[in-house]
Amino acid sequence: MLLSDFAKKINIEEHVLQETLKTIKLKAKGPDQDLSPAVMAVLRGELEAKGLVTKEQEPEKKAVKKAPAKKSPAKKAAAAKTSAKKATPKEPVKPAKKETLVVRKVEQRMEMLAAQKAAEEAAAPKKEPEAPAAPEASPHVAANPAMTETTSVRTEVSIVEQKPKDGEETKEGQKKVFKKVTKTIITKKKTLAEGPAFIHVDPLPKKRPARGPEGHAAGHRHDDRRHKDAEAEQTLAEPAIAKRDGPLQDIEMKVPVTVGELAFKLQQKANVVLKTLMGMGIFASINQNLGADVAQKVCQEFGFHLIEGKTEEEIAIAEHDKTAEDPSLLKARAPVVTFMGHVDHGKTSLIDAIRKTKVVDTEHGGITQHISAYSVKINKGMITFLDTPGHAAFTAMRARGAHVTDLVVVVVAANEGLMPQTLEAIDHARAGNVPIVVALNKIDLPDSDPDKVKKQLMEHDLAPEDWGGKTVVVPVSAMTGQGIDQLLEMILLESEMLELKANPDKKASGIVVEAHMSPGKGAMATIIVQGGTLKEGDIVVVGPFYGKVKAMFDDHDKAIQSAGPSSPVEILGLPGVPEAGERFFVVETEKVAREITGVREERLKAERLRASSKITLEDLFAKTNAGEVKDLNIVLKADVQGSCEALRGALEKIPAENKEVRIRFIHSGVGDVNASDVILAHVSKAIVISFNVNTSADAHEEMRKTPVDIRRYNVIYDIVNDVRAALEGLLTPDTKRIFIARAEVLQVFDLTKAGIVAGCKVVKGKMRSRLNVDVMRNGQTLFTGKITTLKRFKDDVKEVGEGYECGIGISNYTDYQVGDIIEAFEIEQIARKL
Repeated sequence: MLLSDFAKKINIEEHVLQETLKTIKLKAKGPDQDLSPAVMAVLRGELEAKGLVTKEQEPEKKAVKKAPAKKSPAKKAAAAKTSAKKATPKEPVKPAKKETLVVRKVEQRMEMLAAQKAAEEAAAPKKEPEAPAAPEASPHVAANPAMTETTSVRTEVSIVEQKPKDGEETKEGQKKVFKKVTKTIITKKKTLAEGPAFIHVDPLPKKRPARGPEGHAAGHRHDDRRHKDAEAEQTLAEPAIAKRDGPLQDIEMKVPVTVGELAFKLQQKANVVLKTLMGMGIFASINQNLGADVAQKVCQEFGFHLIEGKTEEEIAIAEHDKTAEDPSLLKARAPVVTFMGHVDHGKTSLIDAIRKTKVVDTEHGGITQHISAYSVKINKGMITFLDTPGHAAFTAMRARGAHVTDLVVVVVAANEGLMPQTLEAIDHARAGNVPIVVALNKIDLPDSDPDKVKKQLMEHDLAPEDWGGKTVVVPVSAMTGQGIDQLLEMILLESEMLELKANPDKKASGIVVEAHMSPGKGAMATIIVQGGTLKEGDIVVVGPFYGKVKAMFDDHDKAIQSAGPSSPVEILGLPGVPEAGERFFVVETEKVAREITGVREERLKAERLRASSKITLEDLFAKTNAGEVKDLNIVLKADVQGSCEALRGALEKIPAENKEVRIRFIHSGVGDVNASDVILAHVSKAIVISFNVNTSADAHEEMRKTPVDIRRYNVIYDIVNDVRAALEGLLTPDTKRIFIARAEVLQVFDLTKAGIVAGCKVVKGKMRSRLNVDVMRNGQTLFTGKITTLKRFKDDVKEVGEGYECGIGISNYTDYQVGDIIEAFEIEQIARKL
């Protein structure tokens, strides 16, 4: 409808409509502007709110007359008799009894019954010529639901007594009557305005289309359009949904959530949620994602409290981490054992001896060289061995919280004793909280001294069992095979004490031992299944990758269909190469896998943008205030063993008298700082202290990926002083309050920009801006805050001297009274000493 036509319809000037359009932030183009039903409804609502127009009224449309139906001869005779009676003045017609039928809205049913009764009593007899029955009211009434009015349809019906025909007998008291419709009156009664009102009643559907006002067929298309426009206006005119009373109900959903999903969860229409967002100043589409804060506000508008549901990643991890499983489902699994030790102490020879002794089919020659995990079957069960090429891989696994190893076998040469890499291996095992079994190798050599090695183990808190300790020490020889059976039995005995069990019937999960890109096959990952059973065709998620397991190979490079707990297998099917130590788990569908890896990819992008921050002595104090650091972790490397022991003793004495801080040595040893030290320090958030040693090339290479703070010293006293200063920085400092100035409130002002300001006189000291202050009244402190405004006349100043007047404004305080005292002070932090 054009703007000019709409102005005539509601009887208002065109320029008023144009101004109203601008008020509601719509374009006003002129009288020829085409207005949609929605815009007209909004305009009408604005004008009604301003009182410029009354509620919407539409004149009654004339009902379409029905073509008179052909009457039967009997009805014609009855009509002729009735006409003859009316034409004879001597025989007046008896007054007919009339009754009124009132049709009201469903929501006003009680009012309808009362109005119907009143209408029946007030009905008066009238003489009306016979007319065809008017069409019944259509249920589609174009009325505004916001109008407080009463609509009624009154049909006047005459009850006429019918005389019996000639020769027809009638029982006493029996009369035949028939109803004659005289007229139908449709009225609308307004409660807030005087005078009659009318509504439009659609005619009943007919076989032929209704005629328009000019006699042309309107057609169903125009009727449908009219009905749609009316429904659109009614939808826009619906009142806003009120906020629910009472406590908020909890509703759980995953965030971010789209507007459509949020509306479905709240059991609301999407347009209602969109209107609520518009009220918040947020213009969104139905498919737009909403964050947790916005979704929480929308939920509160409808009486709900949003509880963020778990993501698919959290659900999957929680499912695989369930510890409270049915004990009947748990079955014993093979232990996973890692061999560690000095490279010259026969670790590889011992592994080869076990492999050659216990492999059933010698044609395969044990495992292939590219596999780093394999299984060995003995009489009492299975053992899975893990061969980590160097300690860096093992530390990286621990850094990700992946305790893939159940037991560590530390190989020590009986003729050489504990070496630096041996001690390093012991520290790695302790850091992973893994039990240790010591294998004394090379006992067949004439210069072997097992007692010397056991004494060294005692010095490092690894007392052998035969010396009253708890550490299992087994003498073996990789060359002769002596003690290998006993070593395997002790490994099984230790595993029985650990009570290693797993559920083989659930979805598989485990750890990636190593991964590489094969030229002919693609990405290959060597994994160890820790729980469940991995099957060919399972959908596996590992790191930012997911894929379907296309093929699996055991430690003999033989294709298999499934792998249970503690089984080392190599899988094919991932799109990329995952990192060693990453955890994998099987999910139900690819949709869940995509959702998990999508979140992980976004997380990795964010981590790449953030540069890895180094842990330095200077930022330890800041981390302590944030509650991140309680201990000072140190990795200590020195040139000789004597210097290393002297340094440890001197540093351990520093915090002995104070229980708030302590030094924790993650690792201490002799030799240059290597890559393993860097990784260990990064994982443990430690400082690397080197005394008279250098940093190796592989350590520099590792520092590019995992930056740490390496301090190099040549004087032992410098180390003690720096560590003491770092420990003092960990202590909570003492605070001291220092008086600065005092002012008395003389008057209170209300300034335009600064707000309420106290007009004061500085009676002592020098008042400065941004100082901490106490507002005191009658000797009691009412408020403690900070000066935000300091004025001298109309100018902002930084300080006001003693004896001068000034204006003082304090943050979040306005309750000044004449006579109040404002006392300024500073808080000084005093570092504590050890």
